[in-house]
Amino acid sequence: MDLAFLKPLYHRPGPYVSVYADLTRTTEDATKAAELRWRALRADLEAQGAPKDTLRAVGQTIDEELTLRRSEGMVLFAADGAVVYSERLPHGPRTPHATVAPLPDVLPYLAERGERFPHLLAVVDRRGGAIDCVTADGRHDHVDVEGDEEYPIRKTKAGDWNQSRFQRSSENVWKLNAKKVAHEIDRAAERCGAQAILIAGDTRARTAVLEEVSEHVLEHTVEADKNTTVDDPDLEAELRRLLRLKTAERVMTVAERFDRELANGQRAVSGLTPTVEAVRQARVETLLLSDEEVKDHLWIGPDPLHVAATAEELRDEFGVDAPREDRADAALIRAATATDSELVLLPTNGTPKNDQVGAVLRYTA
Repeated sequence: MDLAFLKPLYHRPGPYVSVYADLTRTTEDATKAAELRWRALRADLEAQGAPKDTLRAVGQTIDEELTLRRSEGMVLFAADGAVVYSERLPHGPRTPHATVAPLPDVLPYLAERGERFPHLLAVVDRRGGAIDCVTADGRHDHVDVEGDEEYPIRKTKAGDWNQSRFQRSSENVWKLNAKKVAHEIDRAAERCGAQAILIAGDTRARTAVLEEVSEHVLEHTVEADKNTTVDDPDLEAELRRLLRLKTAERVMTVAERFDRELANGQRAVSGLTPTVEAVRQARVETLLLSDEEVKDHLWIGPDPLHVAATAEELRDEFGVDAPREDRADAALIRAATATDSELVLLPTNGTPKNDQVGAVLRYTA
């Protein structure tokens, strides 16, 4: 997971308010119930000593969301009297909660957000096609492709005196349109950096298009045997399934590399202490964390690389005057974000792991 989108989140000194709000409305008194759930979270924040100006900014954002009814859930992070980052959810968060801490509590959000692969969906027929492409940061690009030739699209019935001539003409039209659609798919995939591509539509048209697309597109493409439209719920479900498979493939690839490098004693470390050392030296290429809270705590300073097991270590080695204690996952994710490291969350499925922290390294010490 590329963490670059989190960088603006860490520009403030804090403390940070993190809110995972359940705004779902499934009953007759749903709005009132959502308001009560938010009041309970607000009371938690007040009990934790949330700064009043920051709490006020959070409250305004949540109240507006409740009034406009734009989402079923919301994640937001605020500091110094302002909401720094927020995202609407199509459903309530897995575990609604609110915290006040030196750093934002981003791990549950990243676990819920998951890997966001740039992807492309195309539905094709013999006249052209519709292409939807989504970048890693969520920007959408839609392209409708109209074939250059619309007649004759269908072959003539057997027995027509000019049957063979029209059949050849139809085949040529299909090929011309398929080339045009394939060209637009190649261009759209390059623009959004698509790593997962789903092509659906008329069987013959799909085959013709796949014969024309680039090798790069072809190796990332999965076919859906559906003659439908890009907004078909079944097709959207198929796309979500493909993206989940890509995520699992990504996790497996990194985990296998981690195990291999660790066994060789080369470019990998396991456990909190060696990972903290590697993070401080900006040697971490990919940080591996459990997708559930890391129980350990670390001490941090104002710089993202001010990370240590004890406050004394920060004072003695980095000259940090006022070290602060926070969760290990929050401190490591901030450091990984600052050093352009990637993050992979390993699913625990509710089973505790002995080693919840590790890293694949850019180079050996």
